[in-house]
Amino acid sequence: MNEITPSTAWTPDGEKPMAAASNLPTEDALIEAIASVYDPEIPVNIYDLGLIYVVEIADDGAVKVEMTLTAPACPSAQELPEQVHQAIMSLDGVTSCHVETVWDPPWDPSRMTEEARLQLNMY
Repeated sequence: MNEITPSTAWTPDGEKPMAAASNLPTEDALIEAIASVYDPEIPVNIYDLGLIYVVEIADDGAVKVEMTLTAPACPSAQELPEQVHQAIMSLDGVTSCHVETVWDPPWDPSRMTEEARLQLNMY
């Protein structure tokens, strides 16, 4: 697989994006696309669940996503990464997308947004 040299990189932990070319999707557009994907067993989108660890976009529009799942035996392990791929590929300016499932660090409920915790009564 080709290495992606990011022109924009961010994580949900707050790293600042580098300058991006104007034809590339914005961070907000990427988040919105990812947030359109829901875990079928949990009524919260995967971004708010804290399953997205890293998103990188290269100058040529290639996107790389590192995500995890709530558990290694998640029944949606095959479909969620593919849904993220499809959602990102629907954005203008994206030329390719590689979604990698990672297990380090392991997911835990502290990664959820406050909105997700309220929705799931986990506050």
